[in-house]
Amino acid sequence: MMDHEKNLELGNQVIDKLKTVYDPEIPVNIYDLGLIYNINIDDDLVAHITMTLTAPNCPVAESLPVEVEETVMDIEELKGCKVEVTFDPPWTRDMMSEEALLELGFL
Repeated sequence: MMDHEKNLELGNQVIDKLKTVYDPEIPVNIYDLGLIYNINIDDDLVAHITMTLTAPNCPVAESLPVEVEETVMDIEELKGCKVEVTFDPPWTRDMMSEEALLELGFL
C-alpha cells in the first residue's frame, strides 16, 4: 500500500477514535463539535492533531488534549501523537456538524 493511502486510512482511524471523545459539557463528540481543526500523519507515523476547546477557560483544558492523545494512541500502527491546542480561529457553533446541531436541537 502506498504511504499516502496508508496515511489516509490511519487518518480515518484517528477520526473514528476522536468520535469516541466527548466534551464533558456537551453530549456530542469533539469531532462533530468541530473542535478538531487538522489531522496530519507524518512519515514517521506520528499523528499531529490541531484542536481547540469551546472556551479558553474550559474546565477540561488540561485533560482533554491528554485524553485525545491517549485515545488516538490506541491505534497500533501509530508511533506517536502530538496534540496542539489553538484558539485561532476561536471555536463557534458554526463549526459543528449537522449531526451535532441536530442532536443539540439547533436545527
